[in-house]
Amino acid sequence: MHDTDDTLPEHESSAIHEPRLWRDKGWTARVIKNEDGDGWAVEMIRDGSAEPALVGPWTMGRNKVDPKPLDASAHQTLVKTAAEVIRRHEQQLHAQLNKQCNIDSESGALTVRLVVTPDEFEPYGTLTAVDSFGEVVATVKVPPDFRLTRERAARWAADGFGRVV
Repeated sequence: MHDTDDTLPEHESSAIHEPRLWRDKGWTARVIKNEDGDGWAVEMIRDGSAEPALVGPWTMGRNKVDPKPLDASAHQTLVKTAAEVIRRHEQQLHAQLNKQCNIDSESGALTVRLVVTPDEFEPYGTLTAVDSFGEVVATVKVPPDFRLTRERAARWAADGFGRVV
């Protein structure tokens, strides 16, 4: 019985293990010359991405001229680091697009949430008031640059959850 590439998962069938190019497990590490001409760098690109998730300095080899060759251990470390960079970026973006605060209103405690939808042509925000049972009390569309504060949320509730200006 002989194995063919047809029996391997897609990411393993396209694996490359070269000193300056290592593609495996959904990631490509590429050792490149530093743009300033001094030393080497490594870029990590997730399969399907056009841009690197991580670009960082790379170690010189023993001759102090050529880069240290990539290997499985280095690739795995770079994958973990690049995945962490992506995770932090996603968390930061989520925090920028999703805000909330708690207020007390005439109808009780409310959580007011702002969710910004970053549409390329018409971005917008949605302001939603939710009661302590998770029921939506009110929802209104707001500009994408709306700043949610406790005071604005309380004023919105006090004004009967009408249009926010």
